[in-house]
Amino acid sequence: MGRRIAVVLFNLGGPDKLQSVRPFLRNLFRDPAIISAPWPVRESLAWLISTTRTKEASANYAKMGGGSPIVPETEKQAAALTQALEGLLPGDEARCFLAMRYWHPFVSEAVKAVKAYDPDEIVLLPLYPQFSTTTTASSLKAWKDAGGGEARTICCYPEEPDFIKAHARLIEQAWETAGKPANPRVLFSAHGLPEITVERGDSYQWQVEQTVARVVEILPDALKEHEVCYQSRVGPLKWIGPPTDEAIERACEDGRDILLTPIAFVSEHIETLVELDEEYLEIAEDCGAKSYTRVPALGAQADFISALAKLVSRALEGPTGLKPPSGAPVCPAKFGRCPCLEAGYEAVSETAREADAA
Repeated sequence: MGRRIAVVLFNLGGPDKLQSVRPFLRNLFRDPAIISAPWPVRESLAWLISTTRTKEASANYAKMGGGSPIVPETEKQAAALTQALEGLLPGDEARCFLAMRYWHPFVSEAVKAVKAYDPDEIVLLPLYPQFSTTTTASSLKAWKDAGGGEARTICCYPEEPDFIKAHARLIEQAWETAGKPANPRVLFSAHGLPEITVERGDSYQWQVEQTVARVVEILPDALKEHEVCYQSRVGPLKWIGPPTDEAIERACEDGRDILLTPIAFVSEHIETLVELDEEYLEIAEDCGAKSYTRVPALGAQADFISALAKLVSRALEGPTGLKPPSGAPVCPAKFGRCPCLEAGYEAVSETAREADAA
């Protein structure tokens, strides 16, 4: 008889109805990984931000039918991954569990469901390809705090070959569907972070840049011209850049056709369906863009699902615990918040060696 394998898919989650918007926002901003202020200050800020942003956020969720599509999108990914694992792990039974950080199904709910399943192996798979203390680390802490059992933990996969291939395919397909505009600039837009988060040793921005570099390597020559940019900035702190809106304006000034792709989001949600499809489209139109094409998020694209299945399969090899990409950390030594570096891994990947030597 084969193994029973639980695969836990982590993501941020989103409100399932308009009445859930305010508590979702409060859960988000009370997370110390998001706002690092002391507890009383953080609670006050979370209440203030959720209260003042609820009206605008609710209006945006209303455009999407009254709630976020992120859970249904993740369920499609889970179904596709389950099917892929059936072919990759014959004789074993794999079941996927959704673990959302800020709304149902919460991580604590996933812990209970996994325990009821009583698996032989647990694989924790963040749907955040690039590691950040604000996403992956927060979700893994929530798993531990909820009493989640010993597991095989995939920390990141910014250069996973099939993941890279998935992005490249979608970019090329979107370009072809748009009629192959002759002078394109690909804008790789990722969710931003406050600069102080990176300065404290968070490797997210560096990993995003590695993902982009690998994608550009396999794009056709007509799509090599590109820029990495960052969206969704909020609050008074200085954020990493350049901002996506400014990158759009530069592309307009340079007479470029814009291909905008979400490089750190793996499913459609408010940042893609509203921010990219409406707000940034309006900026592009206002500044006279030759054309504006938004590349879809990965969703259940076949190469992406293949990447996830291979990550799970490799994670099942060897002992339980942290499973860095290809068996070795990819982050340079300066990013001390990397979980692999924190865990004391001595071996490093070729990517990390090259970055440390540069």
